[in-house]
Amino acid sequence: MEAAAAAAGSSRKCSANGGKKEKDLFHVIHKVPAGDGPYVKAKHAQLVQRDPEAAIVWFWKAINAGDKVDSALKDMAVVMKQIDRTEEAIEAVKSFRGRCSKQAQESLDNVLIDLYKKCGKVEEQIELIKRKLRLIYQGEAFNGKPTKTARSHGKKFQVSVKQETSRLLGNLGWAYMQKPNYIAAEVVYQKAQMIDPDANKACNLALCLIKQARYDEARSVLLDVSQGRLPGSGDVKSRSRAEELLMEVKSRETPDELTDMLGFNLDEDDDFVKGLEKLMSEWAPSRSKRLPIFEEISSFRDPLTC
Repeated sequence: MEAAAAAAGSSRKCSANGGKKEKDLFHVIHKVPAGDGPYVKAKHAQLVQRDPEAAIVWFWKAINAGDKVDSALKDMAVVMKQIDRTEEAIEAVKSFRGRCSKQAQESLDNVLIDLYKKCGKVEEQIELIKRKLRLIYQGEAFNGKPTKTARSHGKKFQVSVKQETSRLLGNLGWAYMQKPNYIAAEVVYQKAQMIDPDANKACNLALCLIKQARYDEARSVLLDVSQGRLPGSGDVKSRSRAEELLMEVKSRETPDELTDMLGFNLDEDDDFVKGLEKLMSEWAPSRSKRLPIFEEISSFRDPLTC
């Protein structure tokens, strides 16, 4: 009897431990925090049930209950953005960020920048990015630390002040391009490349130069990408974009630019003939200086000039 009772107790204990392990594994797989508060229920609705509307309801409850307010507000804004409730997300962040900790304010700024970008609020985006850059110059970014921990696609990594400055300048350059103010965008991208160069920002800089008809400068920037001289040049998207922009540069070259390349003016017949004769003498000096077609033209030219 005692042995049977002990076995039963052991079985229940093993079953309980097994259930706990399965529950822990569930949280790991679905990246859902443990517990039964409103924030946990919001994450369950978002990640497991795939019900964004229900998730937003629970995120609101979490904010009002003071349950993980920092995370609840950021996560709710992201979900709202995904279902095209961007304007509402902006108002929520601006209205309730006062309930969040000081440490959460920087990441909330980043959320706002993404929301402004999503709904085309360019002026607001520019103003907020400039404010963040001023904080960096004043030494107040990253809560006074030289680096911060960032997260992307579930992975954590360290970001330096230098990298963050270049990233923000890249965002500012893109915002200026939407105005469109290509001169201001060019200046900003040049500064970003001086601080922390990469292929993506180089392509955007080249586009600014193309929009200003400065094709030689654009070509030089794009060649740095296509020939692998910049960080990120190995990325397929960046390389393909550089090649596309190089084709655009080629297609936009004017007849005047082609004239400079060839050394003669296509609009004047005499210069055209003389230019081709010069090229032929350089490429094939042993052959006749005139092609047959120009001999035929010459035979008609003298009677016409009489």
